[in-house]
Amino acid sequence: MRPTVIILAAGLGTRMRSALPKALHLLAGKELIRYVLDAVKPLGPGKTAVVLGHQADRVREAMDGYAVEIVHQAEQLGTGHAVRQAVDIIAAAEGPVVVLCADTPLLTPGTLISLIEAHSRAKAAVTVMTAMAEDPAGYGRVVRGRSGVMRIVEEKDATAAQKKIREVNAGIYCFEKKFLLSALGGIRNRNAQGEYYLPDTIALARKKKLKVAAVLCTDPDEAMGINSRFDLSQAEMVLQARTNLRWMLEGVTLPDPATVFIGADVVIGRDSIVYPNVRLEGNTTLGEGCSVYPGSRIVDSALGSGVVIKDCCVIEDSRIEDRASVGPFAHLRPGTVLGAGSRVGNFVEVKKSVIGEGSKANHLAYLGDATIGRNVNIGAGVITCNYDGYQKHQTVIEDGVFVGSDAQLVAPVRIGRDALVAAGTTVTRDVPAEAMVISRVPQEVREGVAGRRKRMKQKKGTR
Repeated sequence: MRPTVIILAAGLGTRMRSALPKALHLLAGKELIRYVLDAVKPLGPGKTAVVLGHQADRVREAMDGYAVEIVHQAEQLGTGHAVRQAVDIIAAAEGPVVVLCADTPLLTPGTLISLIEAHSRAKAAVTVMTAMAEDPAGYGRVVRGRSGVMRIVEEKDATAAQKKIREVNAGIYCFEKKFLLSALGGIRNRNAQGEYYLPDTIALARKKKLKVAAVLCTDPDEAMGINSRFDLSQAEMVLQARTNLRWMLEGVTLPDPATVFIGADVVIGRDSIVYPNVRLEGNTTLGEGCSVYPGSRIVDSALGSGVVIKDCCVIEDSRIEDRASVGPFAHLRPGTVLGAGSRVGNFVEVKKSVIGEGSKANHLAYLGDATIGRNVNIGAGVITCNYDGYQKHQTVIEDGVFVGSDAQLVAPVRIGRDALVAAGTTVTRDVPAEAMVISRVPQEVREGVAGRRKRMKQKKGTR
């Protein structure tokens, strides 16, 4: 029978000291709650309910695309109270009920499956997942007796001896439906917090002489709950180590993996090399055999195969086709498309422009709102003057055009195929195909002026 899953995401997350709900804090560029939803999905649950409270609308928005039912907890009165809000969903469950929190992003589907299987084998009323913590501070302690787990004691209610226990509650449970329904009504709030604790169901099961099982999580990192910014940083390190190892095993070279950030949704082709201090974020894909050199950041962009990104480039929401080269020190802004074999060099900025196959802008240029054909040369210092103070205008440069250095193309304007724009030219009207356009102030040479000026400076220096 398929399990029913309840995810608790109503808490304020006060220790995060943030206006943002804890479930929405980012880990590798992805909200915490989405990691939990992704871990739950392979279980094939009959229903997944998410208990929301603080800023429910914002959390609901982050879950767009997931098949979930929303349950509201108006007052945050503890985990037991939170689960009680989903009593109708629990009553309709056909199989076991899995309860977990939205702040355990490192949890894997395999661990959840092992919990459900252990629960089934033991025919338990409740099965709790535990972990051995080096520093158990802040966690509920698992108190065992001769017959196994007797109860879980929250830190604020624990004695000095209990605080020394290293086995902690991971906050992940599997319940038999009928027991959970009865236990939710039996939980009391006689504790230091005045809250209804879900772990108290274990003591209730023991009191009724029902079976309690426990599954020790073999990887303590999976049980890590995110309660502070420090916890978030620790989870980030764990997740990045996992992610980077996975890509190296897939055939990607990371010479210094500790310094590389690879987002949760990034895809990298084999034989690519990602050098130190690179960030690959969002929905970014790299084809096979790419090289990304140190200091570059690539966000929501698609790179073909054999692409080279040289040092210290910023690439946002762009598409780069096979064998193109970018940088060093280039900025591709949203809407940029680079054709196969094209080159964008140092200190070139491109915005919402298409640069055709084999074309090049090797240095010190701004290309905005432009359509540039194949095999075009853009000289140093060239700019498309695309903004008139009110709106943006298009520049079209057809195939084979040569644009000399320090030219200004005042949009809207079209440069015809195989035309030549002379260095220093300001183009304000369309240029026909195969024509040359030049606009310069006539050069004037005044002989001897520089010499006289030099002698005057020397004379003043002797005074």
